[in-house]
Amino acid sequence: MDFVWNDGGRAACGFVGSTGDCVTRAIAIATGAVYRDVYEKLGAAAQKSPRNGLPTAVAASYLEERQWQISSEVKLPFDVQRLPKGIVIVHLAKQNGEGRHGQHLTTVIDHVVHDTWDPSDDHGYVVLSFWTSVSIGSDNGQAALTTMPVTAARPDLTQSEFDKILSRLRALDRTASNNASTEGEKHNALRMMQNLMLRHNLSRDDIRDDDNVEQVRFTRIACPVNGRKACAWEKSLAHYVTFYIVPTTQWYYSATGHRTLFWFYGPLDDVRNAIALFRELLLTIATSATLQFGGHTRGSGASYAEGYVQGLPRWSTQPTPPSQQTLNDGALIQLRTLSVQSAAKDWLDIECNVRLTTTRGAGRYGHDEAAAHRGKQDGATQQVNVPNTPLRITQR
Repeated sequence: MDFVWNDGGRAACGFVGSTGDCVTRAIAIATGAVYRDVYEKLGAAAQKSPRNGLPTAVAASYLEERQWQISSEVKLPFDVQRLPKGIVIVHLAKQNGEGRHGQHLTTVIDHVVHDTWDPSDDHGYVVLSFWTSVSIGSDNGQAALTTMPVTAARPDLTQSEFDKILSRLRALDRTASNNASTEGEKHNALRMMQNLMLRHNLSRDDIRDDDNVEQVRFTRIACPVNGRKACAWEKSLAHYVTFYIVPTTQWYYSATGHRTLFWFYGPLDDVRNAIALFRELLLTIATSATLQFGGHTRGSGASYAEGYVQGLPRWSTQPTPPSQQTLNDGALIQLRTLSVQSAAKDWLDIECNVRLTTTRGAGRYGHDEAAAHRGKQDGATQQVNVPNTPLRITQR
C-alpha cells in the first residue's frame, strides 16, 4: 500500500468545508503538531488565512525555524522510491507549469504518501524540493499519533460500550470548539479526542451528530486500465458503478503513456468500494469477452462487453407507489447525494486543481447485435454487491 488517507488532524480540530490547505496539512502530519496550532502560526506569518494555500516561502521559513533541512531543486518526476526513507515533506509542481495553483505540498513517510489524495497517481507532477529533519524519524511517537492508518485494529465492543465512547468524544469535541473554553482546555480536549479515535479506530465521521456534508472526508483515487483510449463499455461501466451502485462517488478519465486512468472521487470509503467493484466487474467482463470472442476492445468482443454492462441489474427509480413517508425519505436521500456530489466537485477543483470538461467522440466500430444480446443475457445474471462494507461493532 503506497497511500494512507490523512487530513493531519483537520477534522478533529473542528475545521469543515472544502479547502486548499495542503501546506498546513503536510506540516501537521510530518511534525506531529496539532493542526490548529500549525494553522494559526502559518496564518500569523503570512498575515492571511492558510485556508486556500500559502506562499512556499512561508512554509520554508516555518520549517527552517524548526531545523528542517531543504534539498536543492530536483525537478524529477514524483516517485516516492527516489525520496529518502523517514518523514519527508515534498514540494510538487505540474510539469506544464500551471503556476502556484498547480503546486502541492505532501508528506511521505517511509515511501508511503500520507495525504487526502495521492499525487503519485498523477504523472504530471515533478519534485521541486523536499524537507527532512534529523530530529524526527518514522518511528517518532508524536508523528505516529497523526499518521496511524485508519485500518488499525480495535477491540470488539458491545453497543453500550461503543455509545459511551461516542458520547465521550462528542463531549470533548464540544469543549474543543467552544469559544468559552481556554486554549489549554481546547488543546487537552483535542489530544484526548485524537487518542480515543486512534485507540478505537474511529474517525470524525463516526462521532458527528448529523449528516452535515461539510464533515465528509473526500479523496480521489486512480484505477489504471490498459490502452491509451478508453473503451466505450469501460466508460459505461464506470457510469453504472457510480450512478446505480455508489451514487455518492463520481468519475472522470485521463490518459498517461499507454494507459488510461479512471479517476473516482468522493467520500473516502465510498471511493474505495467503487474502485473495488469497478475492478471486479472490469475483469469479469473483459475475461468473458476474450474467452468467447477473442478480445474485448473492438468488434464482437466489444459489442458483447457493451451488452454485458447494459444487462447488469438496475433498480428502477419509479417503483410501486410508495407511502408518503417513503417518498419523503427517498427525497432526503437524493438531496443528500446531490449535496455530496456538489461538495466533491468543489473539493476536486480547490484541492486537486482539476476542472472537468465534457467531450463526445465520433465514429465507432461495427456493432455486433448478436454478441451484444448475449452480453445482456450474461450481464443480467451478474450478482452485484458493494464490497468492503464496514462492520461498525461486534455484538457479544
